[in-house]
Parts: sequence; C-alpha cells; structure tokens
Amino acid sequence: MALLRACLSLVLLGLLFGGAQAQGRYQRGGSPGDFDFYVLALSWSPGFCELDGDRPRNSEQCSEGAGLRFVVHGLWPQNERGYPSDCGPAGRTPSRIAMEKAQGLFPTESLARYEWRKHGTCSGSSPSDYFDDVRRAREKIVIPPSLAKADRDQNWTAIDLERAFVDANPGLRTDMMSVACKRGVLQEVRICLSKDLRGFRTCQEVDRSGCRSREITVTAPR
Repeated sequence: MALLRACLSLVLLGLLFGGAQAQGRYQRGGSPGDFDFYVLALSWSPGFCELDGDRPRNSEQCSEGAGLRFVVHGLWPQNERGYPSDCGPAGRTPSRIAMEKAQGLFPTESLARYEWRKHGTCSGSSPSDYFDDVRRAREKIVIPPSLAKADRDQNWTAIDLERAFVDANPGLRTDMMSVACKRGVLQEVRICLSKDLRGFRTCQEVDRSGCRSREITVTAPR
C-alpha cells in the first residue's frame, strides 16, 4: 500500500510538473516586438487533410481537387525559450487591404485572421506589414523539387527531409529547422529566420521539438 501511494504521488508530481512546463512554453499577452526570431511554419496540406481534414473549418483547404502542397501555417515570433502569444490590442483587426496581402499564402482567410490574432499581434507590426513579412519569409524558401512536384506517397526520415530543404536553400542548416509529424505522417516544416528576415538562424528549442518517428509518410495530393 505504501508503495502504491508513493507511485501515485510520483505520477501526480509528474503531471503537475509537465503542466507547468507546458504553460511555460508561451507568454500570453507579451509585449509586441519583444522576441528573438521568427519561425516560418509551412504546412503540408495532404498530410494535414488526411488526419484533420474532416472538420468543417478545413473544407476549403481539403476539398477534393484542391491539390495544395506546402501552404503557410504561420509566421511566429519566437524566443530562445518559448514564444509570445495573443499580444493584442484586441481591437486591432486587419483591414480588407491587409487581408488581400494574405491571399495566396494561407489556405483560408480564417486561418490568416487567426494567425494575426495569435502571432501577428506579437510582431510589433501593423496587420498590413505583418502579411508583407509573411510573403517575404515565404518567398525566401525554395521547396525541394521532390516535394514541390510530389504525385505519389513517399517515405522519408526526418533528417532526410531536412537535408532536402538544406540542399535547396543555401545558408540553411538542419539545426535551423524542424519537421513536424503526427502518427507518422508529415504535417509541416518549421524554418527559423532572423528577426529582420534577412537570413536563417539556429534555434535549438525548435530543432529539438522535431518529429520522433523513424519514418515519415509524405502523402501525395489527392
């Protein structure tokens, strides 16, 4: 009985500590412009849609024949440890002109608006300038040909995916990015950029957060 109580105590402490760690990952309501670098998250639409595409909000991105490959998930202000989130002010909503700048980057307007609220408000930029920066960041990245024209399912390791991006993007290294997966399916690629978006930079926390699956399926567009 004493052993059982001790084990339960350890479990509860682990849960409490894990929860504290999770909450410590981001600072809600941080100071706009106060961050170390950006993370450009590029979502692999076929993988995302295979696992999460049945939700109504994803119908536009995942509709039959959409044929999307890499799309912008977000441009995230990031710190060496953790990241700011929802920096406000709450009433600063993007104008129609600002939203036009997001077209062709995000798969849906609703995602662009959400990313502005959660991440863009921490950039220190106006909505219009933030979406300009999203485009600047996206245009810096060359998608490896084997993924840009993928027409069948492929199997990769995370490090080989990273190396493919490194080969296609001079100056990029594997410790400047990570690959995210879910149930062994590629979800997105996250690339770290300097605060001025002029170049790539190292990002240990992001790099360590990458996919742990031994093999990753890169689902082809349907």
